Amino acid sequence: MSGALILHRAGPGLTVQDMGRPGLARLGLSRGGAADRLALLEATALLGLRAPVAALEMPALGGSFEVTQPTRIALTGAPMRADLDGSALRWSASHLILPGQRLTISAATSGVYGYLTPAGDILGPEWQGSRAAHLVAGIGAALAAGDRLPLGDDPAPDAPRQFLPVEDRFTGGLLRWIDGPQTALFPEVTRARFAATPFHRAPTGNRQGIRLDCDGPAFAADLPKTGLASEFILPGDIQMTGDGRPYILLSECQTIGGYPRIGTVLPADLPRAAQAAPGAVLRFQRVTLAEADALARPRAARLASLRAACHPLRRDPRDMPDLLSYQLISGVTAGDDLDPPTPLPDLA
Repeated sequence: MSGALILHRAGPGLTVQDMGRPGLARLGLSRGGAADRLALLEATALLGLRAPVAALEMPALGGSFEVTQPTRIALTGAPMRADLDGSALRWSASHLILPGQRLTISAATSGVYGYLTPAGDILGPEWQGSRAAHLVAGIGAALAAGDRLPLGDDPAPDAPRQFLPVEDRFTGGLLRWIDGPQTALFPEVTRARFAATPFHRAPTGNRQGIRLDCDGPAFAADLPKTGLASEFILPGDIQMTGDGRPYILLSECQTIGGYPRIGTVLPADLPRAAQAAPGAVLRFQRVTLAEADALARPRAARLASLRAACHPLRRDPRDMPDLLSYQLISGVTAGDDLDPPTPLPDLA
């Protein structure tokens, strides 16, 4: 019997996301889906699922949630403060939520997008094989307090809780990129300066893309007098707009553009770009197509590596309000579970 996920409070921009709708760019619809696709693969590994399922994508702030049947969840992506009925929960881990318990997720401590993934999947209508909201295209909508999302049955609610160590991709860092169709329009000195420049993620940005700021002159291309013809663009493309500042396109980017692109961020590094909060420092490293191919890994291989890295989650005694109910040392008890002592004989 299916249950529901009840939203008592929802942060701004909270949506249902999955792996999106690939292959529809020819129809004018970008892939969409999770801004950090790696976070959904991590949830898949933590929950022992065969394939990624739909999740709540929470930009910077979560909300307050309740379930109507026992359900495991995975908390992945940007680390956020989370607690269950006041007891802190480990991030990048799976947890069992029971009916009547209140899950509260507050602000991200780093990064941008956190994810709450129920093991039984978020059900509801699909369009083109996906339940993901694509707000730019008018598909779905942001969620609000009072919404009830139907959940499928958890395939293994009694499975042990899991923890997955992850590398830090939430504080900026290095982005590898390859040449694109217009790379040659940028003078070699401009490309070299681009590779040597530390950029700061600007406040301007959303699921369509993020702007990067830096000191120094604009990164101008030598455009033909006739301008550039609009052509297909993809997530990861690095566009230079009219002011010569770079934008990294993300999951809900447009499908056609006419701005010159200095290159394209590798898919493996796109989660790091999406998770860069305003002010985070990003640097670029140019790689060859052969190097990019060598770095690419099929989804099945990445998921297998994540599964292998999971291990049982051990509870922190500091977060256990029922700690004294456990027999912590073999053979030692509180004494109230022993047989009553044999009375001494009356020698009077």
